[in-house]
Amino acid sequence: MLVLTRKVNQSIVIGDNVEIVVLEVRGEQVRIGIKAPKNVSVHRKEVYEVIADENRGASEASPDDLPA
Repeated sequence: MLVLTRKVNQSIVIGDNVEIVVLEVRGEQVRIGIKAPKNVSVHRKEVYEVIADENRGASEASPDDLPA
């Protein structure tokens, strides 16, 4: 894991087209902004995991599971 230190209004770049900007630090919370093309999905990790679980479940369904 790469660990970086940034201050408010500083950013990091991922690849050629994703930028993460530190917007605000309040106590133990950090607000970030993400600039990415519309074709790049951006989710909180807990949301991403729910989506991935749903996709796995859907891919394991058989045609017999569908209503006639």
